[in-house]
Amino acid sequence: MKHIRLAVPFFALVFLAGCHSAPSTADLPPVRNFDLHRYCGVWYEIARLPHSFEDGMTAVKTTYTLRDDGKLSVLNEGIRGGKKKEITGVGRFKNAENVGELEVSFFRPFYGDYKIIELDDAYTVAVVTSAAKDYFWILARTPEIPEAQRAAIVRRAAGNGFETGKLIFAQ
Repeated sequence: MKHIRLAVPFFALVFLAGCHSAPSTADLPPVRNFDLHRYCGVWYEIARLPHSFEDGMTAVKTTYTLRDDGKLSVLNEGIRGGKKKEITGVGRFKNAENVGELEVSFFRPFYGDYKIIELDDAYTVAVVTSAAKDYFWILARTPEIPEAQRAAIVRRAAGNGFETGKLIFAQ
């Protein structure tokens, strides 16, 4: 009975979180001609919109590795309170394998959308969102990118309806 009392609030929270009304990213197409092999490797977080799962995190990076089953291993790492934190998840294509639209799960069986809406030809800078515009990341292969490049991405994001005034930039 105790487990049921604990589970009911959890599932109510999950249900209510799914009902929030952030603007959709349906108007923002994912990148095409996507190559997962080239995307694999380390990506550093340059900027993000705030979320509880990243509160207080610095030096955030993600390593994507292709698994034998064709899925993606997703290792998120960062520093919180002076201690290294990490979590491993799994990613899979949402639709076609040449489209930068994945689903990622850190708590299976629940998956979240991972939509790459910008990716330079050299696969060095990416802009990632989800199904809603309250999720937004600028990622790069290096811990920093030129200020002019970062500012241009932020301007495009603002033009696409993201709340760029709330962005948290990597330190």
